Amino acid sequence: VRAQGDTYQVVADVSQFEPQDIVVTTSNCHVAIQAEKVAEDGTICDTFTHKCQLPEDTDPLSVSCALTEAGTLVITARRR
Repeated sequence: VRAQGDTYQVVADVSQFEPQDIVVTTSNCHVAIQAEKVAEDGTICDTFTHKCQLPEDTDPLSVSCALTEAGTLVITARRR
């Protein structure tokens, strides 16, 4: 978790996954990133999991995420 001005930022490289394969959840100032790549035969051939805790002064309603064209997931949250 990096502080940048009045926001916090979490960055993850998920370039090996399609956007629909990536799930981001938040709960009690925790952020979880999960991704699974499913092969044509239905088996899971690649997974990615990352969990982190945001600082206590994070505004939980301000958490948002964006996926860049290069496959970098950027999660941002405002400080209170």
